[in-house]
Amino acid sequence: MDKTIYLCLAHMSEEGIEQKYVKEAFDMNWVVPLGPNVNAFEEDLKRFVGEGKEVVALSAGTAAVHLALLACGVGQGDEVIVQSFTFCASSHPVTYLGAVPVFVDSEKETWNMSPELLEEAIKDRIAKTGKKPKAIVPVALYGMPYDCTRIMEIADRYAIPVVEDAAEGFGSRFKGQVLGTFGKFGVLSFNGNKMITTSGGGALICKDAESKNQIMWYATQAREAYPYYQHETIGYNYRMSNICAGIGRGQMTVADKHIAHHRHVQALYRELLKDVEGVLLHEAPSADYDSNFWLSTITLDSSLRIKGQENAYKDVVRTAVGGAAGVIHAVDCATTDCQPNENVEALRAFMLDKKIEARPVWKPMHKQPVYKDAPAYINGVSEAIFKIGMCLPAGPWVTDEDVYYIVKCIKEAIVK
Repeated sequence: MDKTIYLCLAHMSEEGIEQKYVKEAFDMNWVVPLGPNVNAFEEDLKRFVGEGKEVVALSAGTAAVHLALLACGVGQGDEVIVQSFTFCASSHPVTYLGAVPVFVDSEKETWNMSPELLEEAIKDRIAKTGKKPKAIVPVALYGMPYDCTRIMEIADRYAIPVVEDAAEGFGSRFKGQVLGTFGKFGVLSFNGNKMITTSGGGALICKDAESKNQIMWYATQAREAYPYYQHETIGYNYRMSNICAGIGRGQMTVADKHIAHHRHVQALYRELLKDVEGVLLHEAPSADYDSNFWLSTITLDSSLRIKGQENAYKDVVRTAVGGAAGVIHAVDCATTDCQPNENVEALRAFMLDKKIEARPVWKPMHKQPVYKDAPAYINGVSEAIFKIGMCLPAGPWVTDEDVYYIVKCIKEAIVK
């Protein structure tokens, strides 16, 4: 294999529509935040999500979570219920606001927030603190929908607003309805590895124009209507660039095609892995859960032995793993008290040697040192999956031949 097969790389339209809109921005000298491309991109997103919603394009999905929580009234000392099995961007904005994340574990079927534990957590927080949490943040892990029916029923019963983190679930649906349109707000991400990209960026789905205007006001430094700069509330510089939005407009022309490709890749993995003993592909529990399968995920039976397993965690990682970019802190020890099994780490290393990017699933937030003191309602599901789970490539650049090669390498890695 000459090329490296990455998990999910940005893929531009074959017609180069993204470049057309970006060029328009340069030709108009509109290279600042907001502008015609941002307006048009927001309209495209409104049509995509449907349900009469409004959409605000922002600089990142993390910014969308932050502003949604702010609009829900989250402040210093408040509590917010967050799915534990997720990327840190779901919970970090809670701490930006001086609030406390309350982590809730997952159900086995979807790997997402357990409705039973959600209600238990709400009741217990009310009993312990005398007040209910200010918001609930369920997450569409790897594109898989959460149980919208039960989570929304519980949230409505306790009158707690829901901020849907659909950053990985762009285009996923529950019972035919697009994720991000069930709660008070819905978060989307257009990072370079998502279903569509604006290079970096995100969006917030809002229930009406009033909510959209409030979010946009916060995102543009909360400026008051005076002929000079007057600020009576703390705001943020979270606007989307007109250049990035031009990329987004072009990406919207291939969004359905990208989603269909991810689902095709999932179906191919399903066929090729069905007889591989000890390897289980994670699937939707029923037809109600229409996942975009942003990434295809597998679990490895703990008894499965992988070539090179005896060397797992012997070497300290020196750089960011896979396609991750940026600065990381060096560590002296390769292990922690909560990590994937040795066969998972061995398979990651084996696949990397074969030029295939495969990664462990997200480490539960309640096991992250930064959140060691946060309240958590745990059933063991997310920790168990973290020990045995792995993500496989599924992006638009991943061909059928790539999937055949990936599965071939998995089979080769297994010690008979």
